[in-house]
Amino acid sequence: MSRKEGYDDGGGEGTVIKASSLKKSYGQITAVDCVDLEVAKGTVFSLLGPNGAGKTTTVEILEGLRQRDGGEVKVLGLDPWTDGYELHKRIGVIPQGFKFFTKQTPREAVKYYSDLFGIKQPNIQSLLKLVVLEDASDVIFENLSGGQKQKMGLALALVNDPEVLFLDEPTTGLDPQARRAIWEVIERLKNEKRTVLLTTHYLEEAEALSDRVAIMNRGKIVAEGTPQELIERYGARRELCIVAGKEVADYLEEHTDLEVEWNARLSQILIQIKKKGDVLKAISALEESGLSWSDLKTQKESLEDIFVKLVGSKISYEGEG
Repeated sequence: MSRKEGYDDGGGEGTVIKASSLKKSYGQITAVDCVDLEVAKGTVFSLLGPNGAGKTTTVEILEGLRQRDGGEVKVLGLDPWTDGYELHKRIGVIPQGFKFFTKQTPREAVKYYSDLFGIKQPNIQSLLKLVVLEDASDVIFENLSGGQKQKMGLALALVNDPEVLFLDEPTTGLDPQARRAIWEVIERLKNEKRTVLLTTHYLEEAEALSDRVAIMNRGKIVAEGTPQELIERYGARRELCIVAGKEVADYLEEHTDLEVEWNARLSQILIQIKKKGDVLKAISALEESGLSWSDLKTQKESLEDIFVKLVGSKISYEGEG
């Protein structure tokens, strides 16, 4: 079966990953507790959660690297544990903290992986171009930047022309420019109808890239849907943000019944919008005040706000998930 044909296990058209009642324990600790998961072909699906939530264990079970204790799993119609040899020919993986032989170049690494997969005439240049690594194709691994190393990991994950890619925190520790470059590669993969299962500690990354997200906590999926669905389902707070000095905040607090919050560090006024008329009321008061202000916009809760609401704390950027 070719990559473009896709696979359907009965969970829906083009379903490529399906897990039901997935369980995994380590002694008395339940790492994965009755997880249900379904990922459609050609989509980016993000698995979010704090450290210890069970994300990495779940992903390793789906990859066939760890045996489950219970439940059913199919990836591309195959059981990852019993059909691992066949499955690994059809998936690509970037583990947390990707590393490689320090003295090998991206070009040599792609050739090496191609030999492992039995690919006799790999198009190395095309693959390096896809991940935007052409200019560094002959630089040894230890001299690559953090972003270039992650791009090399992506290139190796793509050597076997995989139908599904598992990217476990591929942008952790990268500067904003390098992260954006990885985002662009993931978008290209999505445009090629490849399926990407992504774990990330960056909520804005999940919101920008994902078709659907699942939030894990203590081994369970506590919420699942598109980023917008989760924001609409669990979000309650809408705000009017005004860039202005404290004297404007004091005026609004004194002359309206609006709930006004002053952020001294950002020189911003935040007004909670409880009904539509609150925005007009604030604007009218600003005009009447005669005081100076420079910008005004409405905003609603982000995916990170929803994450904090459901899990109780922000994601930590250290350790495994």
